[in-house]
Amino acid sequence: MFFSIIIPLYNRPQEINELLYTLTKQTYLQFEVLVIEDGSKDDAKAIVESYAKKLDIRYFFKENEGQGFTRNFGFERAKGDYFIIFDSDCLIPSDYLEIVKNYLYEHDLDAFGGPDAAHASFTPIQKAISYAMTSPFTTGGIRGNKKHVGRFHPRSFNMGVSREVWEKVGGFILTRLGEDIEYSIRIHENGFKIGLIPAAKVYHKRRTSFSQFYKQLHFFGRARINIYKHFPNELKLVHFFPAVFTVGFIFSVFCNFIYLPLAYVCNFFILIYFMLIFFHSWSVNKSIKVAFLSIISSFIQLTAYGLGFIQDLFRRVVFKGKWKVESGE
Repeated sequence: MFFSIIIPLYNRPQEINELLYTLTKQTYLQFEVLVIEDGSKDDAKAIVESYAKKLDIRYFFKENEGQGFTRNFGFERAKGDYFIIFDSDCLIPSDYLEIVKNYLYEHDLDAFGGPDAAHASFTPIQKAISYAMTSPFTTGGIRGNKKHVGRFHPRSFNMGVSREVWEKVGGFILTRLGEDIEYSIRIHENGFKIGLIPAAKVYHKRRTSFSQFYKQLHFFGRARINIYKHFPNELKLVHFFPAVFTVGFIFSVFCNFIYLPLAYVCNFFILIYFMLIFFHSWSVNKSIKVAFLSIISSFIQLTAYGLGFIQDLFRRVVFKGKWKVESGE
C-alpha cells in the first residue's frame, strides 16, 4: 500500500520544516510527500528541497486559490493508493502510517480521518486551544470521537481518501468554509465507506494566540451555515449549542445590570460549567496554568463559533444575502 501525503502551504515555512522532520521518522516507508505552495510570499522551497535525500518529496508552487483547490492540485499529481491530507501545522507520530496501513487492511475503508492531540512541546496556550477543540464539555468533543454525532466526517487536518474515491467523486468543490465536511458528505452519498481510525492521531498546533483562535472559530461557525446551504439535513441540534451558549452568556451579563435575582442563577450555572472545564483540563494536562487557560479557550471556542454561526444564519438564511458583511477570508 502506497500513500501520497499532500500538504497545502501558505506562508508557513517553519511549520512545514517541523512537519517534514516528523515524516522522516515514520516506521512505514511506502509513501511520497507533495508540498503545494499556494501563492505564498514567504515560500518554503529551500526548506522542502533540503529533505530531498530523506524523503520521496516533490515541491510545487501555484497561484493562490485556497486550501481546498490546492489539495485538488496535489490529488492530480499523486501516485498513491491513498491520498492523505495534513495541515502544515501538524506533527505526525512516527507510527502514524503503520497504524493507518494496518487498519485499512483490516477494515477496508475508502476514506478515513483521525483525531488530534496536544504535543508535549506545545505552549500552554496551544495546549489550552487543543483542549477546547477536543473537550467533551465543548462542541470540540464531537470531533475525532467514537461517539461522534451522525455520520463521521473526517477533517482535513488529518484525512485520507482512496484513489478510487478521487476518480469517482473528484476533489473539493469548495476551497474554504467547510470544504472538508462538504467533501465527506459527497463521499458518503456515493456509497463509499468512511471511518474513524482512533489511533491515527496527529499533534495539531492550530493557532498560537487567542486572537488567531477567535478568528479561526468564527470562520468555523460561518462554515457550518455554508454546509447547511448545500446540505440542509446535515445541520444537527448540537451545532446550535455554541450559539445558544453565546446568547445565554450575553443574557446573563444583562441580568447583572437589570435583575440581580436571575443574574445569580445564571452566574451560578456559568461558574459550575467553567469549574468542570478547569478540573477536567487539569486532569488531562496536569497543569493548573493550562487549566485556567482552558477556560478562556473554551469560552472563545463557543462564543466565536456561536457569533459566526449567528452572523451567517441571519445573513444567508434569514435575510438571504441582503445583509452584507466583511467576509474575513
